[in-house]
Amino acid sequence: MTNEIAYKTSAGVCNDIDKQEINRVPSGGSERIVQLRALIDRYNYQYYVQDQPTVADAEYDGLFRELQTLEGRYPELLLSDSPTQRVGSAPLKSFVEVSHQTPMLSLNNAFSSDEVRAFDKRIRETLGLDTVEYAVELKFDGLAINLSYRNGIFVQGATRGDGSTGEDVTENLRTIRSLPLRLADALGHVFNADIEVRGEVLMSTRDFEILNAQQLIKGEKAFVNPRNAAAGSLRQLDSSITAQRRLSFYAYAIGGCTVVDLPDCQSAQMDLLQHWGMPVATFRRVVTGVDGLLEFYREMGAQRATLPFGIDGVVYKVNDLALQRQLGFVARAPRFAIAHKFPAEEALTTLLDIDVQVGRTGALTPVARLAPVFVGGVTVTNATLHNEDEIRRKDVRVGDTVIVRRAGDVIPEVVASVKAQRCADAQEFIMPLVCPVCGSHVTRELDESAWRCTGGLFCPAQRKQALLHFASRRAMNIDGLGDKLVDQLVEAHLLHTPADLYRLNMEHVASLARMGEKSASNLLDAIAQSRKTTLARFIFSLGIRNVGESTAKDLARHFGNLDSLMAADAECLQQVQEVGPVVATSMVNFFAESHNLEVIKQLRTLGVFWTEQTVQRDLPLAGKTFVLTGTLASLSRIDAQTALEAMGARVSGSVSKKTDYVVAGVESGSKLEKARQLNINVLTEDEFIKLIKGT
Repeated sequence: MTNEIAYKTSAGVCNDIDKQEINRVPSGGSERIVQLRALIDRYNYQYYVQDQPTVADAEYDGLFRELQTLEGRYPELLLSDSPTQRVGSAPLKSFVEVSHQTPMLSLNNAFSSDEVRAFDKRIRETLGLDTVEYAVELKFDGLAINLSYRNGIFVQGATRGDGSTGEDVTENLRTIRSLPLRLADALGHVFNADIEVRGEVLMSTRDFEILNAQQLIKGEKAFVNPRNAAAGSLRQLDSSITAQRRLSFYAYAIGGCTVVDLPDCQSAQMDLLQHWGMPVATFRRVVTGVDGLLEFYREMGAQRATLPFGIDGVVYKVNDLALQRQLGFVARAPRFAIAHKFPAEEALTTLLDIDVQVGRTGALTPVARLAPVFVGGVTVTNATLHNEDEIRRKDVRVGDTVIVRRAGDVIPEVVASVKAQRCADAQEFIMPLVCPVCGSHVTRELDESAWRCTGGLFCPAQRKQALLHFASRRAMNIDGLGDKLVDQLVEAHLLHTPADLYRLNMEHVASLARMGEKSASNLLDAIAQSRKTTLARFIFSLGIRNVGESTAKDLARHFGNLDSLMAADAECLQQVQEVGPVVATSMVNFFAESHNLEVIKQLRTLGVFWTEQTVQRDLPLAGKTFVLTGTLASLSRIDAQTALEAMGARVSGSVSKKTDYVVAGVESGSKLEKARQLNINVLTEDEFIKLIKGT
């Protein structure tokens, strides 16, 4: 027999093999291997997914050892989805990057009932519906993961990373016993298609307590909370260590699938994943309207403390997938979904002191130094006080007993002081008149709450952060220029502004501590390669306040060249889409500073360049909004969008009164109907091709 034998099993399969049958099978050979795998997979599913063990540990261990022995005797029958392949493999040197076929987006957050009502109102108004059906589920406090199955067999798993690229943690994921290595239905029929499954890896409260007890016995540091324990376990280079830690997995979405007739709603797709043996949380349902959303939120909040794993909120998704596509996305989050976060946990502690930190933009931020306190699952010693106005409003003083909260379960903040416990020598906070880092004067604009250092690029605090931002992946993308190296270069007085990066030579870099000739050469090569960039990246790299990556792209498309952008006044800047008075003021102020203009001049003199773009307002389709629907035979959706944007058009995901044209391909749906209702120009594929060729 060879490994062409197909056995009907998965982590979620309960087929017709039972103990009596397997005991009648001869103790050697391929048939015994097949049936042992089936029985062990069934026991794994009952224990790790259903939490209903049906066999004693000793009996399970005996079957597992027998399977290992037989697979060792018949290595040609060893398959990647055998339950014995969950014990880990040889340590890796590093994780390989993996590009996600479809981006793994984050969710916008709601922290109040009013924000949820506003979300539902936006959805209804956009769709033109009186009520909307939602799929509601838990928001796990774990790590987002993307699983790839080929012909039903698990082949790769990756972390979310930046949403586009994650880390390959396949071997570590194989060790999670609730994660099926093969997808099959309840009858054992193997799912023969390619699919991406999105989900969350986490550690239960019980398993976290067991792990920390083991850590203490071994004299090792205990983990702070289950999420950190899960993250640390999943990112072990030695997967055999991961295998020793009981991680769990729950699926929450299908990322992509070669099956064309998938269910057309979120809830049914979750049912289908469960049918294929994928672990899916039981705390999910379909509700109608905002009242159903808030009822689910209250119910889960009441049960939160009794759940076997950590959650930090619930998630609401428009259930109809066609409506999801109609709603589309904004920035890095979908419009059709939102996370409703639970109130942050709070605790009391003593405010020992207030320090002032200087940020990349020169903003002075007061930071509370606290007596250590455990809150929201972590030990907190520092917390933000936001700004001087907040300190005055809350009347927080050094020496006070204060309430500390982890806002959104992420950022620790001081909520208030307990006046009844204030000591007689509690001291009021006074904002320093000079920068605590460089000694420059600090100023505060009338419409701002923050004080700012006037030292600009001369302030070491701003200098280092400005250099790191300039070299970051989404800016000039200088690989290898990290925190420690920037610290060394600044402290060696080799870097004062971003322009100094392009003055570095081998002698400068190789002389630094722990920097060999090869590493120095790699860094200099990366700096040299960064000279060729794009206008959008360059604008973003300058670190202009309120100008993010998306705004930088809009500015580049609108102005086409840097000189026009630098010369623009606030009124001109506000003609750019998504640029309002705040961003425009930041831009004008930035380019009004002579030292900023000097740095830009030096960068261009030292060889930083990009291809100037055609000014968007001069393009043939400038100001026109298009919506693409259906399938185009002659080009992909991405190619069509690229062609339109290259001619100045804006491509939207939904039809509205502002839409100028709808391009209708094969199997166009509700967007085409809405376009006809609104009397919007509808183009066939042939008409669309003629339009873009003609313009």
